[in-house]
Amino acid sequence: MSTTAFIFPGQGSQYAGMGKELAANFRVAADVFAEADEALSFSLSRICFEGPEEELKLTAITQPAILTASIAALRVLQSESGIVPSYLAGHSLGEYSALVASGALSLADGVRTVRSRGSFMQEAVPVGVGAMAAILNVEPELLAEICAEAAQGEVVSPANFNSPGQIVIAGHAAAVNRAMVIAKERGIRKSMLLPVSAPFHCSLMKPAADRLAEVLDRIDVSTLSRPVVTNVEGVANDDPDRVRELLTSQVCSPVRWVHSVEELIRLGVITFIEIGPGKVLSGLVKRISKEPSTFNLEDVAGLNSLPSA
Repeated sequence: MSTTAFIFPGQGSQYAGMGKELAANFRVAADVFAEADEALSFSLSRICFEGPEEELKLTAITQPAILTASIAALRVLQSESGIVPSYLAGHSLGEYSALVASGALSLADGVRTVRSRGSFMQEAVPVGVGAMAAILNVEPELLAEICAEAAQGEVVSPANFNSPGQIVIAGHAAAVNRAMVIAKERGIRKSMLLPVSAPFHCSLMKPAADRLAEVLDRIDVSTLSRPVVTNVEGVANDDPDRVRELLTSQVCSPVRWVHSVEELIRLGVITFIEIGPGKVLSGLVKRISKEPSTFNLEDVAGLNSLPSA
């Protein structure tokens, strides 16, 4: 098969029932959920399969839930298909799924770490103090100027470079709202506040990054079987000694998804397979470039739609 990248979704892709069909039909998927339940000492699988949505939306639940559902789907793909990736990547939380897929992190360490990560990120900023907003159809240079003007001593900065037409900003709620007003004055017609519980990927997350670094220092990082294109740099990393620093930096740094996809294409990737709940990343890839083929694996229908190896 032509050069392929496996890509893994981040927070916002969760839904009640995710992974349930695969776990019911494939022992390898059920085993992943069982391993995650044991590692966390509670039934994450029940929450993934049954909800309630309110519990699934809690960041400390969402993050291990998406990682587990993604790795369950990956194990099904590996057992049922001969498709082997040349590269791996993930959006924010999805980078942890990519690292588990590469063998750098064990599943148990992965789910425990992202559960802590979710708690740390939620606790870094009191609810209501921070906000995030999507600004549509704006050039990065203009948005940087808008954020600088809107800051007024507070924090507001680009958080996710998702596609050429979509950049997310994060920071203090008042500064984010000022940026939206200034954007409108500058001719940017569409922006919207996002329903998130904290301002992820900005400098307000520094307390979370510091706490996460301590957790990462206590886990083993093994050799990567495939390079992982990182959010922070948008380039492929296969050095296990850099994994901890890159994951720590990721908490406060913008997710360079456009750069990451463009780099994968430069490296020769022409097929992207999104593994895990939702199809958000597949849509973003298509907005970044019309050239690659995109597929998604989150259920049996997705498995049956994959190309042959």
